[in-house]
Amino acid sequence: MKITNDQLLLKKIKRLLTLFIFLLLLSGLTAFPLESELFLLVKWSVHPPSFIKEWILSVHNALHETNIRYPFMAYGTDWLAFAHIVLAVVFIGPLRDPVKNIWVIQFGMIACVMVFPLALICGLIRGIPFYWQLIDCSFGVFGFIPLYLCRKYILQMEKINLKHNV
Repeated sequence: MKITNDQLLLKKIKRLLTLFIFLLLLSGLTAFPLESELFLLVKWSVHPPSFIKEWILSVHNALHETNIRYPFMAYGTDWLAFAHIVLAVVFIGPLRDPVKNIWVIQFGMIACVMVFPLALICGLIRGIPFYWQLIDCSFGVFGFIPLYLCRKYILQMEKINLKHNV
């Protein structure tokens, strides 16, 4: 049986969205055990530049002290984790019907672009090192790319479907 262009595009879209959903879920789930993750990152780091290791160690120490004295502060990152998980669920819509739910893809692209001002403005206000702000910005870039490709493929699918329906 011959695979049509429409089926090939749908397969590409589903692969990209499945990856995107998986990474959103992973990002959310890893926001719960931050202190232990940072401890392991410091312990297992193999020759990172000293300024990066110092920053990670500083963040770990601050998080450790905060968790001892004010454990309720971790509730904020619990909500961050929850938000990632909820956003992952939203992308099931375009996974099921990409053309009908292209707006979710566009919403995701806008959210990825919004990472930049958040990281750069709030990072500056909160005293986050610039190189770390750039690392945070990279999440916007790496999220935008698969969503952009999905949007491109969905628009191509729409054109194919319009030709067949005329």
